Order: sequence, then structure tokens, then C-alpha cells
Amino acid sequence: MFADLLTPTAHGLFGQIDAWVFLLVAAAAVLAGAAVQSMVGLGLGLVAAPVISFLDPTLMPGSLLIAVIILPMLTLLQERRHVDWRGMAWGLPARVPGTLLGVWVVAFLEPRALAGVVGVMVLLAVLLSVWAFRVRITPLSLVAAGSLSGFAGTATSVGGPPMALLYQHEPPERVRATLAAFFLFGGAISLLALGVGGQLDERTVAAGVAAIPFVGIGFLVGNRIRRWVDPGKLRVALLCVVTVSAIGLLVQAALG
Repeated sequence: MFADLLTPTAHGLFGQIDAWVFLLVAAAAVLAGAAVQSMVGLGLGLVAAPVISFLDPTLMPGSLLIAVIILPMLTLLQERRHVDWRGMAWGLPARVPGTLLGVWVVAFLEPRALAGVVGVMVLLAVLLSVWAFRVRITPLSLVAAGSLSGFAGTATSVGGPPMALLYQHEPPERVRATLAAFFLFGGAISLLALGVGGQLDERTVAAGVAAIPFVGIGFLVGNRIRRWVDPGKLRVALLCVVTVSAIGLLVQAALG
């Protein structure tokens, strides 16, 4: 069991954490993030990355990247016909150089410093989400967003906002499907690069695998409540929660 790998404790920014407390809190964060992402196209990394970094930064970003990979698969099974494959053709190759830079960051930063990077990336993601201007979808903007997403996704598992910013004014099903395709192939690239770079140990892989069932449950929950939840109110609540989490993460990393 994964709890055995954490015995007797996980080592978070607050000190030692009981393994079962870690499992319960991390599972709740992953489930909530997966539910949000199944409704609006992104959110799992925004919600779960700060929480897992609080609890045990040594598991980031690999564990969350492993857990996340199942969600775009499920989304594409439902909405693959809405994918913008032309945008993918420009954005996905550009993810490679950003991914390599992200692997370098993970290799050279200590866990506490990496947790601080997660906090910064989440705050930037929030700012991008509330920045009310429209970026045209062009080959240049797709390449730029793909590179940024590759770096942020590999270094912190929060790689969705650059692409989401481009597609925020597209129909919801197009947003969900295109982001899912980008996350699926881009996440596979990031995991391969982290594996080659020696950044995926047994604990990290076990944590990611253990979280997959909660991602699936969150997907089903999000599908169920999608029709009854006001996306605007959900978005505001999400941004408030992740902002507080990210600020707390930065404070703890700085004082640690």
C-alpha cells in the first residue's frame, strides 16, 4: 500500500504529517480538482498542486502528472470530435523545449524551493485567468503558449493556464476537448522527460497511481453536476481558494 511508503510520516512544509492524513487530504484535493476540470477544462493542477506541495513537496510534480494523465483520456472519450487539431499541431511540438527546461528546474531545486515555484506558478495562473483581454489563436501564440505550458507543467504540474488563456472564448466543449488532448500528449512528454532525468522515484509513482481512482471519481462527479453549476461562480470560488493556497505556500516556503 502507498501508506507503507510514507510510514511513519510524510515530510511537508508544516513538518511531519501522518501518512493517512496525507492520503485523505490529498485524495480530497485531487477529487475536487478533477471535478472542476471535467466541468471547465482545467483545475486539477490548480487545486491539487498547492495542497500536495504543502503536504509533501518531494512528491511534486511527478505524482500529480501521473494522476492527471487519466483525466484527459476520459474527456476525449466523450468529446474528441471537438479537438482543435490544427492548434495542437502548433502548440504540442513547442512543449518540448519548455519541458526540458522544466526537468532542469526539478533536478536542481530543493523540494522547499520547488514548492515556492508551484506557488508562483499558481498565482500567475490566477492572474492570467482574470486578465480580461483576448489573445488571438495564431501559430505564434500557440507556440508561445505551448512552450510556457511545457515548462510550467513539467516543473510544477500546473501547465494548463497558458493554453486555456488562448481558448477561453471558444465554445466550452472545444475548450475541454482541446485542453484534454494537449494535457494527454503533453503530460506524456513531461513524464517521459522526468523519467529519463531520474525524477520519478518509487514513492512518486506510487502516490500518482494511488490518486488515479480519485481522479476518476472526480470526473464522474463533475459530469453529474456540470448542468446545475454556474461556471462563473465556480470559477470565482476556485480562484479564491487557489490564491489563498498559493500565498500560504509561498509564505511557508519563505519561512521554512
